[in-house]
Amino acid sequence: MRGNDEHDPLDSWLGQQVRPLPPPPGTFELITRRARRRKIRKLAVTVGSAAAVAAAAVVVAVPGGLLLHLSPSSTATGVAAGRQSPTTTGGGSQQVTGHGTRTPSPSPAATSPTSPTPTSSGFTEPLGPVPDNFQPSSVTFVSANHAWVIGQAGTPGHCADANPDFCTSLVHTDDAGQTWHGGPAPKTGPPTGASGVSGIRFLDGVNGWAFGPELWVTHNAGNSWHQIPTDGQRVSDLETVDGRAYALWASCSGSIPFSFAWDCNSFTLMTTTADSDNWVAVGGLTNDLTNGGNPTSAVIALTGSVGFLLAPDGTLYSGPIGGTWVKAGTAPCQPGRGALANGLPGDAWFAMASPTQLAIACQGISASALHIFTSANGGAFWTQQPTLGASIGSDYGIATSLAAAPDGTLVLATTTGIYVRPAGSTQWESANASGASGPTGGFTYVGMTTNAQGVAVPAATSLHEIWMTLNGGQTWAPTTPITPGN
Repeated sequence: MRGNDEHDPLDSWLGQQVRPLPPPPGTFELITRRARRRKIRKLAVTVGSAAAVAAAAVVVAVPGGLLLHLSPSSTATGVAAGRQSPTTTGGGSQQVTGHGTRTPSPSPAATSPTSPTPTSSGFTEPLGPVPDNFQPSSVTFVSANHAWVIGQAGTPGHCADANPDFCTSLVHTDDAGQTWHGGPAPKTGPPTGASGVSGIRFLDGVNGWAFGPELWVTHNAGNSWHQIPTDGQRVSDLETVDGRAYALWASCSGSIPFSFAWDCNSFTLMTTTADSDNWVAVGGLTNDLTNGGNPTSAVIALTGSVGFLLAPDGTLYSGPIGGTWVKAGTAPCQPGRGALANGLPGDAWFAMASPTQLAIACQGISASALHIFTSANGGAFWTQQPTLGASIGSDYGIATSLAAAPDGTLVLATTTGIYVRPAGSTQWESANASGASGPTGGFTYVGMTTNAQGVAVPAATSLHEIWMTLNGGQTWAPTTPITPGN
């Protein structure tokens, strides 16, 4: 959750929204296959080392950065379907881990509205029914209690491809997930190649964008949506902050059904103001970013006053919201080839606690080692931290997302669960997920909206739920299932 409070970096960060970008159908299977491949590579390295009676050297994997975005989100949308499935200067709040305006922690006693909630601009949010079989893929918070979730569900008669089983649908909550309501959604389907949408970001409760790979927008709190032409490019990432939205427009040739950002080789940072449909290149160094023409990925993160972009070659760019971006440093690893269904990198994960406090997790290649690096000066210099395995052991699965709270706490989502490194500590701990290890397959996204509150998206979308923490990531539990009647 993020806000539009520009008084200091912490306030700005606290006001951002959470952006879990969970993958559409097929992602869990992809993660499972990758995990198996890495285990096989790890076994091969171990056996080879034994045979040679030599110590195996840990190799840092070419990582892809997954930012925890807290972009300000507006509220809006509910269900409605289509086929299933990210400027100039302006105001808006963006994310470090999600979106949204800065808000207090959610109150368990919050109640669901009994009538449509009018926004500050006079628009009334939709309060329709939740669709059957809703499977969440991305979430955006605009306050501690108010969030929008995009996913797939069956809504006969609304799908652009006349498929009643896979329709892009939207739901929202005003009470931190205790109750859910549906509303209109982009009439498009699951992201397959160059079509569909899988991510959601709201800026101020009125203006919001659905993306990945297409780009859709609402300027009336989700009551209606229209598509933005992208000239054949795919939108792989999008964040909002301080009256503005930023997105990565990519040139891609891949057509894997559940990974629209596969085989992308060039990225340009684009921006627009809250109420405009005119997207323009930020320009300068952030145009046509590549890694020697090889398939690659990139990722962006925003705070209330500053933005960061992890480029395909590992260069880190930064700039003021609405201003010119310049080189800020070089990350200890590169994003790598885009392998996740949400369009983000699959080998490195990037998080921001403030405009100067950064963290990146780099997945090892040959031995599946996960290396953690932090920067206290905006990416100019990096310091390697103790590995996750040093305190948790080797059975922590494959990393999928990294988040940083304003106080410096790091939270990592993996295929086995959620792990936390409290502020001031160098040791990782296994989070208690609802009294157990958490859902099968772990999580595809995690984001912290305040020091206490965070959100995570399970890999098993069939659970029809998102998970939340109210104590800094120490314990997690699912919200009320996103099903009809809730």
